[in-house]
Amino acid sequence: MSSTTDKIKGAANELVGKAKQGIGDATGNDKMKAEGAAQELKGKTQSTVGDAKDTVKSTVGKL
Repeated sequence: MSSTTDKIKGAANELVGKAKQGIGDATGNDKMKAEGAAQELKGKTQSTVGDAKDTVKSTVGKL
């Protein structure tokens, strides 16, 4: 996957995760809140991977 794809998927997962947490909080659904937190964390991880790929590309490009 490209760094841009990782970042886009990461942002989408963060957004959906936050929405699930909000819905879970509003409805008192602890399972949905937990799923949302997990999905948000997954998104943050994907975004970090995308950033790392960019860093590697720019570092290799400077060599």
